[in-house]
Amino acid sequence: MTNDPGFTCSCCGEHHAELPMNYAATAPYVWDDRYADESDSLLSEDQCVVKAQHYFVKGLIEIPVVDSDEVFSWAVWVSLSRENFSRAADLWDTPGRESEPPYFGWLSTDLYVYAPSTVNLKTHVRTRPPGRRFSVELEPTDHPLAVEQRTGITRNRVREIAEAVRHP
Repeated sequence: MTNDPGFTCSCCGEHHAELPMNYAATAPYVWDDRYADESDSLLSEDQCVVKAQHYFVKGLIEIPVVDSDEVFSWAVWVSLSRENFSRAADLWDTPGRESEPPYFGWLSTDLYVYAPSTVNLKTHVRTRPPGRRFSVELEPTDHPLAVEQRTGITRNRVREIAEAVRHP
């Protein structure tokens, strides 16, 4: 095993100094930049409201990397009911919020490296201590992302994801 944390990309042939262990979506798949100027919509780093009808939080789908001590993560958006979004917002900075029961949600990020689409996969969103992103657990289905979250991936799979993200 090499000590080089990078990888040589099979798409472009370049050596990249690091193998990225996380990626983040900037907004839920339904977000449109025209909403930014509307009073009933909001997009922050961790929360999103669309037309005062759709509510989202950002959380992490964490996937163990089986041939290393690292964890790969996708920072994704998950829709919540209005009630659960309000509850999460009320507890945003409250110590002990991690004892909340999980919130049901629908994955609202299209991770195009997976087929079929990841949009609308069922999730459970777990709060963590203030300052930490929510944990997103996928329903245990046969969807490739759900399987990877349950069973883990290899560093080679992380490289494949990096290549797909760099060269869509």
